Formats: sequence, C-alpha cells, structure tokens
Amino acid sequence: MAPSSTMQRESAYSKEAALINSAKRELANGLDKDPIYKLRLQCLSRGATGILGLARTFRVMDDDGSKSLNAEEFKKGVSDIGLELSDSEIQQMFSSFDTDGSGTINMTEFLVQLRPPMNKTRIALIEKAFAKMDVNGDGQITAVDLKNVYSVRDHPKYQSGEMTENEIFTSFLKNFEAGAPNPDGIVTKEEFINYYATISASIDNDAYFDLVMRHAYKL
Repeated sequence: MAPSSTMQRESAYSKEAALINSAKRELANGLDKDPIYKLRLQCLSRGATGILGLARTFRVMDDDGSKSLNAEEFKKGVSDIGLELSDSEIQQMFSSFDTDGSGTINMTEFLVQLRPPMNKTRIALIEKAFAKMDVNGDGQITAVDLKNVYSVRDHPKYQSGEMTENEIFTSFLKNFEAGAPNPDGIVTKEEFINYYATISASIDNDAYFDLVMRHAYKL
C-alpha cells in the first residue's frame, strides 16, 4: 500500500523530526514573536499533527457547525491542547482576526493563516492526492475509500498475518488523528492539507516534495 511506503515514513518523517527540533529551538531563543507565529511554532514543535490537534479541538467546540469561535472558546481551545500563550497574546491574536468586531472569528480562515504557507504547486499536489483517495467525492477519506484505491497484498504486515486489511487502513488514517480527543476514522480535506502543510514546511526543495507526494500516492 503506497501511503505506508518506506520513503514516506523514513525520508519525510526524518525531515519532520528536524522541523520539530528547529521549532523548539526558535521558541526557546527568547526573542519576541508575533502571537500567531508563536502559536504556529508551538504546533510545529509537536510535529505534523500539532495543527491538526488544534483544528480538531476547535471543531469539537463548534457545536452549531457555524465554523466560528468566540473569544472564550478560542482561549479554551488553545489551552486544552496545552499550547503556552499568555492571555494578552491570545487576546491580541483573536482581535487581529475579529476584523469586524463581531466578537467571533472564522475558524477556517484562522487555521489557514496558522498553517505554514505553501505555494500553489504544492497545494495542488496535496489536493490531487486527496482527490485520488476520496473515491466518492464526499470531501472526506475513510477506510472504505482506501479499499477502493489501494491493495494491501504487498504490505509486509498483511503478508505475515500481523495486520488485517482494515487494520492497515485504520493505521494509515490514524496518522491524521494523533492527539484527537475523539478519533473517528475520518479525514477531511482540511485535515489532510493541514497535515501535509507541516510536512511541506520540513522540505525546502519543491522537486523533493513533489517526489515524496507522487511516490507516496502513486500520482
């Protein structure tokens, strides 16, 4: 199965480890930082699932599906995931996004600003990988989608009997749910992009990022 490829796990993940160390060093350098940049660094210091964890925490709070958060919800979400920002930093960040003074911010827009920036070519590649796996086009990936795209017959743990097909697919989906309060086996397009935005931040060379993604998803 392509998403479990040695290249993706060893090459991209070793670069992710370097990114984690770099983020931790920058957080510890004592220099003043813009609050959203500081929050991004704290998320990156947790690896590819750092921003995902915050996004999922916010999503759980969004009971009415409005995709908006008030100041108290925003503060609680940042606190619940254990990110260290002062009350004034949280308020400054919230105010900068509450441009109309309504007392709420758009959760999706905030997360787009929080994740590491990517060029259009990388975003298009990530979206292409997602579209390949989202077989029924409903905007999310589940084990059912994966069964229609990938065969696990060559997976060593499947061949050895150590894991079933469903366990292998579930294991892949868990990459995107690490730290989630309620793992649901569903990966949304936003979660997929947020995950690979962090992987992208660990890879400077566009050609190498292209190679990693195409190799992992047989694009």
